[in-house]
Amino acid sequence: MSRFWKIALIVLAVIVVAAVGFRLLHKPGGSAASAAGKEGGDATPVPVTVVPVVRQNVPVYLTALGTVQALNTITVNPQVAGLLLSLNFTEGQPVKKGEVLAQIDPRTFQASYDQALGKRSQDEALLATARSNYDRSQDPKYSQYVAKIDQVTQKNTVTQYQAAVAADDAAIRDAKVQLDYTQIHSPIDGLAGIRGVDPGNVVSTGTAIVTLTQLHPIYVMFSLPEQNLDLVRKAALGATPLQVTALDRVDAHAIASDGVLKVIDNQIDATTGTFRLKSQFPNSKNELWPGQFVNVRLLVNTVDGGLVIPAQAVQRGPDGDYVYQVQADSTVKMQPVLVAGEVGDSHVMISSGLKVGEQVVTEGQFRLKPGSKVNALKPGQVPAAPTAAQLDKAKKDSKGGNMRHH
Repeated sequence: MSRFWKIALIVLAVIVVAAVGFRLLHKPGGSAASAAGKEGGDATPVPVTVVPVVRQNVPVYLTALGTVQALNTITVNPQVAGLLLSLNFTEGQPVKKGEVLAQIDPRTFQASYDQALGKRSQDEALLATARSNYDRSQDPKYSQYVAKIDQVTQKNTVTQYQAAVAADDAAIRDAKVQLDYTQIHSPIDGLAGIRGVDPGNVVSTGTAIVTLTQLHPIYVMFSLPEQNLDLVRKAALGATPLQVTALDRVDAHAIASDGVLKVIDNQIDATTGTFRLKSQFPNSKNELWPGQFVNVRLLVNTVDGGLVIPAQAVQRGPDGDYVYQVQADSTVKMQPVLVAGEVGDSHVMISSGLKVGEQVVTEGQFRLKPGSKVNALKPGQVPAAPTAAQLDKAKKDSKGGNMRHH
């Protein structure tokens, strides 16, 4: 008896499920209505934004991360030791070549210079006496009374004092150089950094007074993969230097666009597989700063007549990139394309799959499938509002559909 009731319950459950399924399949507005709705939806054109494929000259760029480097960076050190009396520059401000940056106590060096001058005066007097004696010994009136050996001695004495005066001149020049070193001059036009010592300290030749950086022009160093070496070298053979643009690391806007490539390094780094390049910018407005990181864009070529479309038109599928192309009957098809590269921030260049003038969808792709009928709109254009006749027709179609379901 228990087994019988189990079988009966199973049969009853099957009957209930079948009845529910039958009612769902034949419910007004169910599958048939859905199918009809889909057919009606397919018949209604989908408004989409389309643009034509255009032909234009497309610049080809290589990009990399770069570091700004000053043209010259000089640490100013004293060339003589002594008491630092003053600093004559303002931190962070420009200085001119030859401008006095600092003053060291000159008194000791002034005394050495004066002593060298005195020694030369002394030797010049001795030289004058020796020359006078020698000239007298050569006079015919007295030469017969002067022994030959004395004449030779007098001549050698003149030579000796001439050498002493020459040595004194050298000592004076040396003393003058040391005295001049007590004034520390700027070797370049540059920007002064933070001072390394305060006035009142005794400085030596190892003391850093200040670091100067030359910002006009300025270098940007960057590296590229070794597979780009041939491309860059061939492009650099032209008469015009390759153009380089420095971009901000944050929002990628151009900081400086007037740079040129100056140097391609003579070797590839075996560790990283890259080679270094040096570019130069005028930096007239101090847009670039030493140590700054920038994105570098190197122009290596320009493709004449490249096919360009908006980047948003390109979709990614399991078989690669494709676009929705509008056909002559206002339907769309999925057209495979091959993207050759980016063109600015909003467009791409297509190497195959499209021709000039063909229309591609840029907005509204999510509502499309192959064969969908579309209402092609220009960028910024909106669909026209339905007319009264169209609204009435839509109402009649809706009522007719409801009647057919009932």
